[in-house]
Amino acid sequence: MSPTEGTSAQSDFETVAGERLSPGERYRELFEEIAIAPARIVMDDWRALLSVFIITGYLLAGTVGVMFIPKPRPNQGPALLGAFYNLAHPLGTTYSGVDILSQIVHATPAMLIMVCSGAVFSVVLGTVLGTIAGYKGGTVDSVIMTFTDVAMTLPGLVLVIVLAGALQDVLTGNPVVIGILLTINAWAGLARSIRSQVLTLRDQSYVEASRILGISTSKIIAIDIVPNIMPYVTMNFVQQARNVIFGSVALYFLGILPYSEANWGVMMNNAYSQAGAVSSPEAFHWILMPMIAIVILALGLTMFAQAADRLFNPRVRARHIDRGAENSAESKSTADKSTGVVR
Repeated sequence: MSPTEGTSAQSDFETVAGERLSPGERYRELFEEIAIAPARIVMDDWRALLSVFIITGYLLAGTVGVMFIPKPRPNQGPALLGAFYNLAHPLGTTYSGVDILSQIVHATPAMLIMVCSGAVFSVVLGTVLGTIAGYKGGTVDSVIMTFTDVAMTLPGLVLVIVLAGALQDVLTGNPVVIGILLTINAWAGLARSIRSQVLTLRDQSYVEASRILGISTSKIIAIDIVPNIMPYVTMNFVQQARNVIFGSVALYFLGILPYSEANWGVMMNNAYSQAGAVSSPEAFHWILMPMIAIVILALGLTMFAQAADRLFNPRVRARHIDRGAENSAESKSTADKSTGVVR
């Protein structure tokens, strides 16, 4: 008789749940995990709350605001009216009487599209290549990393300026292509970093267990690898978004990128070149207002990145899910007592 026979010892693989959940309870748990727990994390963190407020404000300005605020045009008001002097033009006017608020609002949609396209392009490409290289290893890793190293050696700013000059017709009025152009080789550094993260994860015990159980590589990457690198990916997404904002404004200010509509960088260029806004108190608001719009958007993205670390942290999410379950159990117990139900 073996020493383990006749005992109640049970392996981890033989352990089963102590209770069965109905489909409705499963859906409630899923909703709790996907929606309620992140909402609780946002409400508990003032930085997350403020970042959501700021980003929502820009989204509303870029979608709803453009419907209610007239398009910028000359002679909307008096020339060089200062900020906060007139409710009809709260942010003032330019040298030709264009309303600055209308310029900022109508420049927002193109900026948001540019930011999203550039950040999505660089983060998705860097994450996919870095994850595959780190998990597969061998020849696949060597080929991808060689391609990545070549991309990293390209001078990004010079490449952007050259391509901007060569692709004027394609770039004009196309913020999606401009966003991708601004992050043309930014994905390479991220791919390197993601690869390093995946190299430490692929030998973890739970990943090894998934391989032993015969789970496919794509499922292991999707379920075991990617969720664990999401905080890092999110931080890089926001970082790339900020880089697109600053890079586009700088290149528009220098007159390198073509434009066909309102833009914050073009506004600053006009304020500087047409009215000497840097040294002129009467025109200083013209260059200051788009700068404030840029800073507030960048601040919102930065605070969202800090909050995203808590949103994607499994321990923090589990704590908020547990708190929701405790509140639900407490409410149920209170309801039973009030109705006299004894369980």
